[in-house]
Amino acid sequence: MADTTEASQSLSREEAADELEALANELRGSEDITVAVGNKSVALTPRDTVDYDIEVSEREPMLGDKRESVSIDLHWKAEE
Repeated sequence: MADTTEASQSLSREEAADELEALANELRGSEDITVAVGNKSVALTPRDTVDYDIEVSEREPMLGDKRESVSIDLHWKAEE
């Protein structure tokens, strides 16, 4: 079974940095981590080594504004 929990919101740069720091602090902690997703908290059990992927996208369409994005993906096989 696959469960997905997601949330989107507009944040200031400072607020976005705070969210990333909170996630980083969870990863630095002990075994289990708790990730805030909107108004929900999700408990996860990462291993000592995780796979880390980062992608930067820059798009300059002929019409419209230039768009930039950074996507970070952390994944691992869950502890049992």
